[in-house]
Amino acid sequence: MAQIILISFLIFSIAGLILKIILNRVNSKYIRQHANQVPKGFEEKIDLENHQKAQRYSIAKLNFGIVSNLIAFISLYISLFFIYGWVDEFVRSNFEYSSKIQGLIFFGILSLISMIVSLPESIYSTFVLEEKFGFNKTTPKIFLIDIFKGILLSCLIGAPFLYFLLYLMESLGELWWLAGASAFLVFQFFLIWAYPKFIAPLFNKFTPLKDVELEKEMNALIERANLSFKDYYVMNASLRSSHGNAYFTGFGKNKRIVFFDTLLKTLSTEEVIAVMAHELGHLKHKHIIKSLMKSIVFLYIGFYILGLLSKSAWFYQIFSELQPSNYMALTLFSSLVPIYTFFLTPLFSWLSRKNEYEADKFACDHANGQDLINALIKMYKDNSSTLTPHPTYSKFYFSHPPALERINYIRSCIN
Repeated sequence: MAQIILISFLIFSIAGLILKIILNRVNSKYIRQHANQVPKGFEEKIDLENHQKAQRYSIAKLNFGIVSNLIAFISLYISLFFIYGWVDEFVRSNFEYSSKIQGLIFFGILSLISMIVSLPESIYSTFVLEEKFGFNKTTPKIFLIDIFKGILLSCLIGAPFLYFLLYLMESLGELWWLAGASAFLVFQFFLIWAYPKFIAPLFNKFTPLKDVELEKEMNALIERANLSFKDYYVMNASLRSSHGNAYFTGFGKNKRIVFFDTLLKTLSTEEVIAVMAHELGHLKHKHIIKSLMKSIVFLYIGFYILGLLSKSAWFYQIFSELQPSNYMALTLFSSLVPIYTFFLTPLFSWLSRKNEYEADKFACDHANGQDLINALIKMYKDNSSTLTPHPTYSKFYFSHPPALERINYIRSCIN
């Protein structure tokens, strides 16, 4: 069985890497071929200079993505065949504590190694790539503070949960996976609930919307949509980037719609209302809850498989002679799952785009569809988003419909 899993891992991981590189190269070539002409329907809003900037920015990100994928591929292989075993031996030899504490130390060391390996990529992405195209506003001080806050949150929230999960694995026998999946589900709901009010404010400042005229229009939209909602906030996204966006987050009493301050500077009142109507569409159609329901199915299936593998001696001998332990089972499983689930990406992307279409339809029904089009075009322009991605690439990866398809769909809703 170990040899079968190893062979399948080699096939899936190598095939996945090749597919990623091919998709990136095909998309780069397609974007380059459409760099000299603004697509029909966008000529009045986006000039050739901004269109070509978006094409160059997209190609630069795709090229960087190939390098990142290669680094991730090499790092995974080194980790599976060398680092996991070396770190485990180091922890067992130098920390004579319970297996649960050893597991936390093991995870801590791996996290530190991962952070060091990924740091050059983060620095390049922020201070070279984003800086080159005029989007970066992050200072080295903010960059370092963000890293420190991330580490602190991992210690305060992640470590206690991992300890509890290891406790369940050790104490509940063969059915631990059921309790483990349930605990993970509760933890996931807690994070979604806590993120808007307690976690996100550690990194950005959120202030209630203070534009009286805009708030009046928003309240009218809420009434037209027959919804009960009043929590709309402005985030100081300009602290780190000039990219603009808006999103819906949280659930229960902590749900809110967040507008980037960079977005509000460029959109008119009518366009902001249209964007808000889109976000309310996600609320009305319960997209977050539906996505959670889908993830719950995969969650319990995943934990069931982990429960079987964690008790199998051959599972720890696939890549090297690793000593069986609960924390090693978690590590190996979490390393292998993305390799196999990568090929489900088009399915998840399609489901996400379906939600976006529903939210756009809702916006057209309760606001002005042309205002939504105008807002989106401004966002494409300000964020240097390519208007001409390769159809296969967008179907595989895009969580939102590509520009041309999305604008045409909204126009059909208007008509």
